[in-house]
Amino acid sequence: MYKYCLVCLLLGAVAFGQAASPKPAPPAGQQPAAATAPAPATAAAPAKSPAPEVAPDAVVITIKGFCSNPAPDKDAAVCATTITRAEFEKIVDAVQPSMPPRSRRPFADRYARSRVMAKKAQDMGLEKSASFEERMRFVRIQILAQELSKALQEQASQVPDKDIEDYYRANLAKFDQADLERIYVPKEKTPPDGEKTPTPQEEQKFQEESEKAMKAEADTLHTRAVAGGDFAKLQEQAFEAAGLKTGAPNTAMGKVRRSTLAQNQAAVIDMKPGQMSEVIADPNGFYIYKLKGKDTLPLDQVHEEIKATLRSQRLQDAMQAVQQSVTLAFDENYFGPEMPGRGPMMPSPRMPQPPPPAKPASAEPK
Repeated sequence: MYKYCLVCLLLGAVAFGQAASPKPAPPAGQQPAAATAPAPATAAAPAKSPAPEVAPDAVVITIKGFCSNPAPDKDAAVCATTITRAEFEKIVDAVQPSMPPRSRRPFADRYARSRVMAKKAQDMGLEKSASFEERMRFVRIQILAQELSKALQEQASQVPDKDIEDYYRANLAKFDQADLERIYVPKEKTPPDGEKTPTPQEEQKFQEESEKAMKAEADTLHTRAVAGGDFAKLQEQAFEAAGLKTGAPNTAMGKVRRSTLAQNQAAVIDMKPGQMSEVIADPNGFYIYKLKGKDTLPLDQVHEEIKATLRSQRLQDAMQAVQQSVTLAFDENYFGPEMPGRGPMMPSPRMPQPPPPAKPASAEPK
């Protein structure tokens, strides 16, 4: 029964205070294309490791009144089970190696209480039930699947430097960065203020007419930009034409990567220095780009980015190879039709929660 308890821990430990995964950093040299940068976040204090003065063989958990296999002549009240730091960390490493220190105390509490409950269940003979055996088989399948996933991740992480260099040379265009200027023309004008609420027909007519007007404005601004007009002033004119009273965004984008731009705008990086793009229509408006300069990031600056890309590709290929080695068929008369948008799911059994402590007699309602 103790093994079942540990198995449940293996599958449910992520819920015990798992820290949020940090967002991956953008590729080297990449800057967000948005005009407004988000407010800087306060850096979180680094998590501290367990105190180094606690020796590996030091007892860190004591369960008084509990013995896994008590001697017949021993009083259960004086029984005690101890767990050393090395034993506890061995469990943590198997369950969740990245468990933050702040989550270890509640995890240890649930682990200790579950051992007590598991022993009681064993004394009651619950491990001999058919449902227990079936759940153990199911849990074993889940753990083996997780072990395979872990092994494939470790294999995919072994990316030779030669593969990284080959990928870099074969995909040099991905590592171009361009110094761009951009004019943004809103797609439609700001509706005028009025006491009368417009009808849907009036709103649609205004939208169609304002879109045509703003497209014409974008074409006019493009002509002026090609003639050498100042981008900052042209951007202000675009906002004035749209009836926007907010400050116009900065036209200087700085150095950006192809991946930071919308798909229908990424080709502007292929322009020559000094070249102007055509007016690019987008669901949000119209864009005019000018390429001021361009270079290619060196390999040493994108080494880790390429390594992460290859690792992800190899892991995906390995997982697909396993999944595509079989064909699944389900009886729709029994299961019903497949639900849209739902991938394969395997629920993880959770550890049983200890019952809440009884209220003192004085707390009972009269």
